[in-house]
Amino acid sequence: MRDRSNEEWFFELCFCILTANSSAEAGIKAQKFIGKGFLTLSQEELAEKLKSTGYRFYNVRAKYIVEARRFAGIKDVVTSFPSTFEAREWLVKNVKGIGYKEASHFLRNVGYFDVAILDKHILRIFHNHGIAEMPKSMNRMRYLQIEQRFFELARRCSMMPGELDLYLWYMATGKVLK
Repeated sequence: MRDRSNEEWFFELCFCILTANSSAEAGIKAQKFIGKGFLTLSQEELAEKLKSTGYRFYNVRAKYIVEARRFAGIKDVVTSFPSTFEAREWLVKNVKGIGYKEASHFLRNVGYFDVAILDKHILRIFHNHGIAEMPKSMNRMRYLQIEQRFFELARRCSMMPGELDLYLWYMATGKVLK
């Protein structure tokens, strides 16, 4: 993805907006069905297309995607930051529907492997192995604290965090989707 266009990065951002409180499978299905429509469909048309794929949060996610179009040059924005962490902070603050998990997911999918995607599967593994408690909710401070423990584990395994989270996700789900 590093060499791909702003448009393709934007489609990946839309995928990550769709995976929040949903599944990667639902996001992939919608992404394949909608294609360039992420940039061209009206909010109502986009909501209808999402609904027709069986996507649950079609109205609010259509709204988020239409609002995100102002960042159609997302590759240029992200690559302008001196660090992945600054890019992630910008994504969280500026793109509606993107939290730390989704911003990390987007960054990993476009080629940044120095942040961790702390989804429920990873958190469950950490909880089951006594590395971190399973949080009832995830705010910025909690995410960053657990991510520090994740970084320690990645260092001990001689892996980049983005590689380790994909490996752990595969262990938990038996799938690699993207």
